[in-house]
Amino acid sequence: MGFRYTDYDVIVVGGGHAGIEAALAAARMGQKTMLITQTLDSIGRLSCNPSIGGISKGNIVREIDALGGEMGLLADATMIQYRLLNRSRGPAVQAPRVQADKFRYSLLAKQALELEPNLHVYQDTVIDLIADSRVRGVRTSRGRDIGARAVVLTTGTFMEGKIFIGEYEAPHGRLGEIAAQGLGSALRRMGFAVGRLKTGTPPRILSSTVDYSLLERQDGDPEPMPFSFSSDQVDRPMVPCWLTYTSADTHRIIQENIHRSPLYSGKIQGVGPRYCPSIEDKVVRFAERERHQLFLEPEGLETEELYINGLSSSLPEEVQDSFMRTIPGLADAVVTRPSYAVEYDYMDPMQLSPDLETRRLPGLFTAGQINGTSGYEEAGGQGIIAGINAALSSRAVAAGESERQHFVLSRSEAYIGVMIDDLVTLGTKEPYRMFTARAEYRLKLRHDTADERLTAKSWEIGLRRPEALDRLRKKLELRDGLTAQWDARRITTAEGSATPSLAKHIGKTCAEALRDPLVPVEDILSLEASFKSFPPAVRTAAELEIRYEHYIDAQDRRIDKLKKMDDTKIPSDFDYSGVSGLSKESMNKLKDVRPATLGQASRISGIRASDVMLLMVHLR
Repeated sequence: MGFRYTDYDVIVVGGGHAGIEAALAAARMGQKTMLITQTLDSIGRLSCNPSIGGISKGNIVREIDALGGEMGLLADATMIQYRLLNRSRGPAVQAPRVQADKFRYSLLAKQALELEPNLHVYQDTVIDLIADSRVRGVRTSRGRDIGARAVVLTTGTFMEGKIFIGEYEAPHGRLGEIAAQGLGSALRRMGFAVGRLKTGTPPRILSSTVDYSLLERQDGDPEPMPFSFSSDQVDRPMVPCWLTYTSADTHRIIQENIHRSPLYSGKIQGVGPRYCPSIEDKVVRFAERERHQLFLEPEGLETEELYINGLSSSLPEEVQDSFMRTIPGLADAVVTRPSYAVEYDYMDPMQLSPDLETRRLPGLFTAGQINGTSGYEEAGGQGIIAGINAALSSRAVAAGESERQHFVLSRSEAYIGVMIDDLVTLGTKEPYRMFTARAEYRLKLRHDTADERLTAKSWEIGLRRPEALDRLRKKLELRDGLTAQWDARRITTAEGSATPSLAKHIGKTCAEALRDPLVPVEDILSLEASFKSFPPAVRTAAELEIRYEHYIDAQDRRIDKLKKMDDTKIPSDFDYSGVSGLSKESMNKLKDVRPATLGQASRISGIRASDVMLLMVHLR
């Protein structure tokens, strides 16, 4: 049917954050790759908030970078404010977050794709898959059949998307951008379980129409640190954000018009994100609250538009205009883009293997919001894993191999591993968002250790280049050199007398003193000029390794137990009905999920320890 390309190894559908990472990973692994997206000018768009990172999300960005992805580099090149969140708390829950220049981010993302060898960026809409016993390519709305050995779907909010603003609705994936019609129906026809989810975005206003005298200024950290391990520093102009609040009048207007919200009138069937509710959701669910916090965030250095974080809504535009006037500082604000809700198709992620390949159709991978997640970082993390595995799948098909390598990160190796394991093992009925609380081994998964955990693994499968390994080796040598100095250097009587925090550590080594949480690392650094000669990232890494040595050792022992379970593979065609003693309920759950390992089986909701023991005995 129509024109046919037959010489692509991997096709990636969608140019959002998952698509960017998937396409670049496949191309950098030597696979001839095509990225198909509806609008080339929308590649890498920060559709919702103009920020990258955050609690646990910042860890994912650093993991993407350690694996050889692009998001960290783009964040560094477009940063306009930097903050290390949870600075006053422990390192396991600290994470970087930046405001990004929205338009520059998209521009540089598009350029990165265009300049990548082996990658062809193409504008069209995919409406169907070409498949027999495995995926063979895609069919586009203009009648082109394009062949490939592997396909990655990263459709974001565009697959059968529909936006809502009060009584207005339209088939869009973003305001002003037409939805991708046809692919969702095709997936249903092929037997995939497809549902509907909902998300939304706040209004944008002109900065020049805001009364800043009524707002609280929020500056970033004075010394911005890069996301990418390949960046030494960030040299960009920084700007403040601003804080304001809703008022009693805001809440009254929303309550009076709540029946006009599609969320409450029944128009929207999809489930929205629990942890990022619309303003009407907040007013209804938290009726006792007198006000809600709102952040005004610049969208870029060369635009007047501000993003109002916390004011997402699907109420009619005139209602939005009305309650906007009741917010301190925004009485005369000029709206450039209204808030709206968007509903879209997603696939039940329990239909996936841990490498993000669909079990129903070999060679087909999915990543991002199509898997039920929410957020650029979650999408990018899935995208790079899907791209890697699509490349490995393509290699195996080209070589005529019946078995192939699977690139899977465990829960103890990465936040990306936690996220994917949650999705494919437990599924999700609402937009999934990553939190530190989801990770059992978060002290090992600190953002500063992502390169130590993942760079070598990425190099082994041909994605990371040798210079990344060299950079990691140098970092570890410096860290070990500093910790050795701290292990050898003892605190003198004079130093203990001059520095109160060191008074009870006279005669002890610097390392022993650092294990006392009341000893600031600055007091140790002041003892020797050579200590301060080490780069800040190295000093921090050495400090944390020493301070949390015993906790890390205990966590390592728990990880060893988990690894034994996750190293016990379960064949994909395993017959659970042959395991004597399994309850019918447990058997059905195991058949639905088809866990790849004994560890994954143990994490399925409702599977008992006795079920795991029966499986273990049977497998042995």
